[in-house]
This record gives sequence, C-alpha cells and structure tokens, in this order.
Amino acid sequence: METRLWALLWSACVWVTHGVPQNGSNGHSLIQTGLRPCRPDSNQDQASRRCRRRASGRQLEGQGCANMFRCWDQTSDWLQVTGNSRRQLTEVKEMMSQIQEGQRNHQHRIKQLELQLEAKSQKEMSLEGQIQQVQQRYSETNTLLQIHASLIYDLQTQVHNLSTLLEQTRSNSNCSLHDHLTQQPKHPELQYVRNCPIDCASIYFNGVSQSGVYTIVPSIGGVSTRVYCDMDTAGGGWTVIQQRFDGTVDFNRGWREYREGFGELSAEFWMGNDHIHAITSQGEYSLRIDLEDWDNRQHFGLYKTFSIEDESNHYRLHIGDFSGSVEDSFAWYHNKRSFSTPDTGNICAKISHGGWWYHQCFFSNLNGVYYKGGRYSGKGRKLLGPDGVVWYSWKNSDYYSLKKVSMKIRPRSFRPQQTP
Repeated sequence: METRLWALLWSACVWVTHGVPQNGSNGHSLIQTGLRPCRPDSNQDQASRRCRRRASGRQLEGQGCANMFRCWDQTSDWLQVTGNSRRQLTEVKEMMSQIQEGQRNHQHRIKQLELQLEAKSQKEMSLEGQIQQVQQRYSETNTLLQIHASLIYDLQTQVHNLSTLLEQTRSNSNCSLHDHLTQQPKHPELQYVRNCPIDCASIYFNGVSQSGVYTIVPSIGGVSTRVYCDMDTAGGGWTVIQQRFDGTVDFNRGWREYREGFGELSAEFWMGNDHIHAITSQGEYSLRIDLEDWDNRQHFGLYKTFSIEDESNHYRLHIGDFSGSVEDSFAWYHNKRSFSTPDTGNICAKISHGGWWYHQCFFSNLNGVYYKGGRYSGKGRKLLGPDGVVWYSWKNSDYYSLKKVSMKIRPRSFRPQQTP
C-alpha cells in the first residue's frame, strides 16, 4: 500500500516537472503547475519561493523530480487545486440537481395549474349552460303566467256575466226557479234552460194560455228577453217578432235599433234581429204573417221554414214552403237576401224608409211608412218610390199601405194541446 502511494506521488511529480508538450514547442514546454517562472539568474530557494523553471530537453529526458520535497509541494498544490475543483464540481452538480428538481417541481406545478384552469373553464361553461337553461325556464314560466292570468281574467268575466244573468233571471217573476214554469215539460221536443222557457211555445206547454208579455231565455246566447206571446191565433204558442196597427211608432230606424229592437211590446214594435236570430237558431221554426187592410179584410201567409243568420252575415233571410189565404209576396222575391237599413248605404232602404230584406227593391215591405187610409201617391209627396206598408199581391200595387200587420214564429213541430 505504501509502495503504491509513493508510485502515485512520483508519477504526479514527474507530470508536474516535465509538463505536457504544447503544439509547436519542439519538445519544450512550460511546466503546467500554476506557479510563476523563476528568472534564470535567480539564486532564491525554489521551494520557499514557489516558482518554476523552464526545463530543457536534457533535464527532462530520463530525469524525474530534481528535488523530492519540492515535487511533493507541487504535487500537494496540484492535489489541493484538484480537490477544490472536484468540490466545486460536486457543488455544481448538486446545484444542477437541485435546479433540475426545482424545474421538475415547477413543471409539475404548471401541469396542475393547467389542469385546474381546464377544470375551471369546464365548470364556467357548465355554469353558463345552467344560466341559459334557467333563463329559458324563466321565459317559459313568464309566458305561462301571462297565459294563466289571461285565462283567469276570462273566467272572472264569464263568472261575472253568469252571475249577472242569474240575478236577472231570479229578479224576473215570469222566469224564477220556483214558479209554475218549473213543471216538467209536456212536449218532448222542446228545450229548457235553467227552468226558463226558450220561446212562447214552451210557455204554452207549461200551462199558460193567456196572451201577453213574458220572459224567455233562448238557449243560443242565453240572454233573457221580454217578448209578446200570442196564445190565441191558430192554437197559440206564437212569439211575436213584429206588430203594427196604428202608426204610433216610427220604423224609419238605423241598423243598431233594428239589431236590438225598438217600440213597446204592448203596442207597435220590432223584436230585434239579434233576438230573432237567437230564437230561430234553436231549431226549425215557422213564420206566420197576419195582414188586414182598411176595409177590415184579413188574410195570412204561413212559411213552414224561417230563420235568419247572425249579424256578421247581415241577418240573411231563409224562408220557404208557403201556404195561406193570400198570394206570396215575400219568400219568392226576398229569400236569401241580407237585411239593410237606411244608414247602411242601401238605396232601396233609403227610398223605402225602413229596415227589410230588400231586393231591387221589394214586393213586400212590412216595415215601411204607415199611411192612414191605405192609398198614397208618390207624386204628391215627392217620393223617389213606394215606401208604404206594402204587400204587393194584396192590391197588385206598391202604393197601398196596409192597416195591420204582425209577424210571429213558433217551432215547426208545434201541435196545440187538446182541450178536454
């Protein structure tokens, strides 16, 4: 072991003494010891001054260290420098290892942050989707609330209307829940609403045989209406829709008045097109027209089918199947015609001064001007045409105005009760 140590030291000394040849030096070189070179004429102690000489080729050739102790010092210096370098290298390696470890930690942290950022982005996208869903649900809910509010308002309106109708019905002595009209109907083809009669025929079948003013509630529309019932003519049960006999009521009226009705039920009147439509829409009805002239001669015409449409269709007339004691002057010419009044712009209505189902212009005009005495002249009154209460076939003339006329309806299936 000791021998090997001396061999190692000797080799180091030789390396320090001879050095390593540099390129282009022809075998001569400086000794790589890190010491400054000694001057050639210097007598100073090489060991103590720690300088180095430039060796010649002869000295280097086959020789080792000139001074064993000086070689040892140089070798010690070299070992010391080498040790320091190794320690520094070790420290650098440790520092590099720490830096690499820190870099790995930073990369791992960056990866974690990226994953957290991605998760946060996904969460934000999810929250945005949830917000959109909530907003959509809010919009749908708001729409439903508006619809519900509208339905509630409509229901409240209907309840109010029904309550008003019920109060009107209860306040009418002729149409209550506790009067004699609550009896079972004796005619199976008639219909009833809240124990109220729908026309004069239903009043008749509830045992009422006296003509007069009564209240009915048509099933179409359901609005109570005061009507005049004729319980005497041809077995009774007639609902009178028009009556004239003395000229006290002016029939030269506008559309609204003919729609709602005017006059007095106990005198002259027009029931109203809305009410006529409501009654005749309940089933099949017949129309009877009674006529009387100024000589007290009486005739009638009977139409087995009669109805009018609603206001949106201008109360268009449907009438047919005529019979009676007078020639027809109504259905054959006026059927399928719309109702018109002077304020609707119809020239015939303006000329005739009344409301009727005119058709270029008329063969019957029962709502015309009432002329006492019957005969009238267009020339004397500067008329543009005839405008009296006319039934053309009565006198084959447009210038004869009747004294009395009445129009009345009842169900086509009506059959008078047999008296015991």
